[in-house]
Amino acid sequence: MAHLTSSVEYGIHCLLWLVRNDGQPASSRDLAELQGVSTSFVAKIFPKLEKAGIVRASEGVRGGYLLAWPADEISFLDIVDAIEGKKPLFDCQEIRSRCALFDGQPPAWASAGTCAIHAVMLQAEQAMRETLASQSLGSVSQRFVRKAPESFLGEVAGWLGERISGRGGKGRKRTPKV
Repeated sequence: MAHLTSSVEYGIHCLLWLVRNDGQPASSRDLAELQGVSTSFVAKIFPKLEKAGIVRASEGVRGGYLLAWPADEISFLDIVDAIEGKKPLFDCQEIRSRCALFDGQPPAWASAGTCAIHAVMLQAEQAMRETLASQSLGSVSQRFVRKAPESFLGEVAGWLGERISGRGGKGRKRTPKV
């Protein structure tokens, strides 16, 4: 889990709208446009989420993506690993073995065991993974719902619904006031 990119943030925001979409599929284009982010960028995220089994594609003109599991069963760690891959947080370069005083031949004590710096980074990565695993998409969605006015949630649901029903040649619909 190297540096977390904006792909994770975009992906989580899109998934939060799928939680609120009452089982209706939403396209990656609609989710990107709803949030004012690049459609091509978001379109690259969803195949990763699908491959990881977090979302499933719904075929057809009115198709899009749906959550493959209940939101309470999808952890932030699942999402991060799907989008970023399971890369380590820190890539130890074993600098401790390169000291100029060793003249290319480090003594055994210098490189024995795990590097102390690497050990701290491993501990930090474990703590971060545990925190991400403890937070579900469902719990964060509930926090969002408590904060956003019901009228806004209804407006978004209506906007997404219009987009779905408008597919197939009827043109694009209005954008919500955010």
